[in-house]
Amino acid sequence: MSTILDIQNLEKIYHSGDKPLTVLQGINFTLEAGDTCAIVGPSGSGKTTLLGLCAGLDRATSGSVILNNIKLDKLSEDERAQVRNQYVGFIFQNFQLIPTLTALENVMVPLELRGERNVHGQAMELLSRVGLAERHDHYPTQLSGGEQQRVSLARAFSNKPTILFADEPTGNLDEETGLRVEKLLFDLNREAGTTLVLVTHDLELAEKTDRIIRIKGGTVVSDEKVQVENRL
Repeated sequence: MSTILDIQNLEKIYHSGDKPLTVLQGINFTLEAGDTCAIVGPSGSGKTTLLGLCAGLDRATSGSVILNNIKLDKLSEDERAQVRNQYVGFIFQNFQLIPTLTALENVMVPLELRGERNVHGQAMELLSRVGLAERHDHYPTQLSGGEQQRVSLARAFSNKPTILFADEPTGNLDEETGLRVEKLLFDLNREAGTTLVLVTHDLELAEKTDRIIRIKGGTVVSDEKVQVENRL
């Protein structure tokens, strides 16, 4: 197994006026390729901030993030975007779909950025996999929250990510749709060996991963393996 994510002494401080706000401090952990991991903790503990730093969406105040042997700390915003497009899938809690594009077009965007061929066919196949082929020509405002989340999931799958980050992937979904999204996430992990990192308040979902990292007050308070019988 090779290390896919290496987090070393990570710290994130925001400045509001003259007063610094430390959101994360002293974060250390590594993930191996193909791992599944849940990051849990109370609201405001820094989970989403940590996920964004791991994915290269933001830069840490200090410490380092090494993703697939690439040190993200010194890269420019454009360089980090290239790394994300090549290796990373990200599912946002609020979907982050482009409102002026249809479901199909939203899924096509990453494929087009990568210069792929037959982007229309690939995007339709992905929408079929999440059960939305018949809604391909609908805009985000014409879709329910669960449908938007599934479009977001199809888009995240589109670049065949080495590592997939998901921020509360089932938080806005009804139970049936949530279970369907869960299955898709773990299927991707099993079939493609994609490393899966979830931020969630759902402890039942967290216990289906290999490992749970608990954060409180911006620091890791526990990091433990999950018993096999709890997993999907």
